[in-house]
Amino acid sequence: MCTTKDIGELFVDKPDELVLAFDDILTVIVKWTPNTYGASVHTIVFTSKKAWLIIRPMKKDLDVKFYAEKAIDEERIFKIQDYNGKFAHHIRIKRPEELDSAFFRLLKIGFEYSLS
Repeated sequence: MCTTKDIGELFVDKPDELVLAFDDILTVIVKWTPNTYGASVHTIVFTSKKAWLIIRPMKKDLDVKFYAEKAIDEERIFKIQDYNGKFAHHIRIKRPEELDSAFFRLLKIGFEYSLS
């Protein structure tokens, strides 16, 4: 069951660094179109033609999950799940300084996959 929430509610009692990191992610990817986003019970879901990015504010990290056509071998990806040929990649972010161009290139792979 999906419940719509205010994104700010997901960051209550979370470190300021997570809020800043999320804001930095949002600033970059909101320019990619078509792209919409909203909060559900525990996550922020980004959608183009289909859901492509799910960000879950956790106690000390942002769990950033994006989907791709194949498994991507990248050091910062800590977990990959195979959903019948659709691969979910998880990256954990603690602070904005971790958001470099390589991070956004990975997210762009997920965004482009969602348009196919």
